[in-house]
Amino acid sequence: MRTLALTFVLAATAVGLSACQTMSPEERRAADNTQCMSYGFKRGTDAFATCLQRIDLERQARARYDSDMVMMDMSYSLGGPYYGGPYYGRPYYRRYR
Repeated sequence: MRTLALTFVLAATAVGLSACQTMSPEERRAADNTQCMSYGFKRGTDAFATCLQRIDLERQARARYDSDMVMMDMSYSLGGPYYGGPYYGRPYYRRYR
């Protein structure tokens, strides 16, 4: 009975971890192509290239934003940012007057 429960837990863990895989660059490119084609753009046109470029720029902007949010959260959990003050409470400009 114990080995059956352990086997079930290991199988559930393996299934859960397999869902966490990231996309390969080829899969991401295929998904981007499919998305631009669903918008009605034809492959090989300037509009199609612009669509792919905008998707890539949005992905980069999202990665920068997520990184900034992680860094801001880390700075506040370590005792506040190293510049100014927190966004809540007394405004920072009153302390320097």
